[in-house]
Amino acid sequence: MISDGNYYTSKKSDDLCDDVCGQQSSPTFVSMSRLRCLLHGLDIRTLIFLFVIVPASIVGIYVHGQKITYFFRPLWQSPPKPFIPITHYYHENVPMETLCKLHGWGVREFPRRVFDAVLFSNEVDMLKIRWKELYPYITRFVLLESNSTFTALPKPLNFAINRDKFKFIEPRLSYGEIGGRFRKGENPFVEEAYQRLALDQLLRIAGIEDDDLLIMSDVDEIPSRHTIDLLRWCDDIPPIIHLQLRNYLYSFEFQYDHQSWRASVHRYQRGTTRYAHYRQTDYLLSDSGWHCSFCFRYINDFIFKMKAYSHNDRIRFSHFLSPKRIQDIICQGANLYDMLPEEYTFRDIIGKMGPIPHSHSAVHLPSFLLENADEYKYLLPGNCVRERG
Repeated sequence: MISDGNYYTSKKSDDLCDDVCGQQSSPTFVSMSRLRCLLHGLDIRTLIFLFVIVPASIVGIYVHGQKITYFFRPLWQSPPKPFIPITHYYHENVPMETLCKLHGWGVREFPRRVFDAVLFSNEVDMLKIRWKELYPYITRFVLLESNSTFTALPKPLNFAINRDKFKFIEPRLSYGEIGGRFRKGENPFVEEAYQRLALDQLLRIAGIEDDDLLIMSDVDEIPSRHTIDLLRWCDDIPPIIHLQLRNYLYSFEFQYDHQSWRASVHRYQRGTTRYAHYRQTDYLLSDSGWHCSFCFRYINDFIFKMKAYSHNDRIRFSHFLSPKRIQDIICQGANLYDMLPEEYTFRDIIGKMGPIPHSHSAVHLPSFLLENADEYKYLLPGNCVRERG
């Protein structure tokens, strides 16, 4: 159609932006109109990608980013150098001379003195089980506690409060207290190193001498008594030896693996031996005790440790500290931090994914635990429900 010499088309425009051009509208109206214009040119698949898949991916990475990192750990981190395993021989009816010979060691005319040194936080039950297990062979029990956690949280002096429960070792006890530094935001491992250095000083005060045996381990890393008896009687043992412990979580119902190795025994050398909790030798004595991690009677103690120990950064969400959630996790044998296994091969990661299988075996556990099963039944299979405290 021609009108007044100009061409005019009756075809309707598909550009929604034509309705916006030239209008004197509010900035908000213009912005919304431009957004509609932009979206008009996108198909349904692109819209789904932008408004469903992208946001879901962002949320998924935020919630499960740590799992993704741990799963691909084998791609960016190599496993540590393997230990040199030492076969561990033991039977209660075999004489010590024969046991030492089986290990390739000689036997001494008299046993070495043994010092058991620990940093203490709040694991009262585990400490008693530990000391009852080791009592026959320990010359001196050395314990240091602070009024601060490794994460600079104030805490009571729990051993001092419960000291009456440990009268059986009082004549052999060297106890020390140290004030915390309370430096908020500092790497927790700095405070941990500070307290371990103070434990070195307490050991010297306790009277440790060259060639005495020194057990370095956390309270919940318990060497078996026959392991310590073997090492104190045998000659020519390595200057430092790590102990392979059966690894349990929450109680002796959930055996994770046999890979706990941080506990160690040292032939003390003044000026050389330093109290530490990392790898210090290649030698590993097989099947030497138990490591029962997060083995608490009260739910409140789980919450306290999660906030207090050096890996408190694993609390990514506040609901991790919910008492109901923690109780459910304990009975499932699942991970408190919703983490994947910290392994170095895809095979090991996949093999350990999911809850730990329940065990119905209470064979070869600390004797004091079984002798007092009514008092410590929460640590035995079939008793996962905890007290609130």
